[in-house]
Amino acid sequence: MLKEMRGEAVYPRWISRIGAPLIALVLTVAPSVSTVHAVEDARKVSVVSFGLFGDQGVFRSEATGAARVVAGRFGSAPINVQYNSKKGGGATIEGLAMSLQAAANGMDADNDILFLILTSHGSRAGLAVKAGRLAQTLTPSNLAYMLARTGMRYKVVVISACYSGVFVPRLANPDTLVITAADADHPSFGCRDKSKWTYFGNAFFNIALRHAKSLKDAFVVARSLVKKREVRERFEPSNPLMAGGENVHPLLIGRP
Repeated sequence: MLKEMRGEAVYPRWISRIGAPLIALVLTVAPSVSTVHAVEDARKVSVVSFGLFGDQGVFRSEATGAARVVAGRFGSAPINVQYNSKKGGGATIEGLAMSLQAAANGMDADNDILFLILTSHGSRAGLAVKAGRLAQTLTPSNLAYMLARTGMRYKVVVISACYSGVFVPRLANPDTLVITAADADHPSFGCRDKSKWTYFGNAFFNIALRHAKSLKDAFVVARSLVKKREVRERFEPSNPLMAGGENVHPLLIGRP
């Protein structure tokens, strides 16, 4: 990614005669309905968002903004946002592993959802990590191991970076939804230093996800927006990808 809402009423006698049985029925059904909603509401979505490349402020801005949007639509647990700068930072490979494990420790591994956002420069080898003088590469194997180690069943991973499609084969499965800004063979665009969003980050998080009911709907809109922008600016399309997550999609319906 080289280019950021009393009254009383008088009722007829026939209503009085059926009133008691009706009330009894309502009282019998209501607890069951309440229980269902309680179970649904108990599902937590924990957001971990990392801006990995410290030499450009766009990754700090995107990691922060994306986490706010996701938490606003789906989240019910604390969010963890970290980013690097030219002086350093904790958004390293080690920092990511610890943050993912800490998030998982406060969740129900079989029911809650871990939502990971990563934004950086990318290559066919993985994601660039730059914190001051520290330089690392987060590979698909590294990330797959970290996520597996959390023990969380349901996961969403969104990666905004060039060539980020390289992560799909190692991460995507029915319980893990993977969304990337590009396929494995193309760069993505818009990571100028003073930008607030990259092209994909703006289209997916800042525009589509604020209104879409689901991640799938947001992705369809974002992919179209990105392609139109790239064609207009005469860039070769980055081809954003979405894979896996068949068991995750029904669990993530955005709040109004």
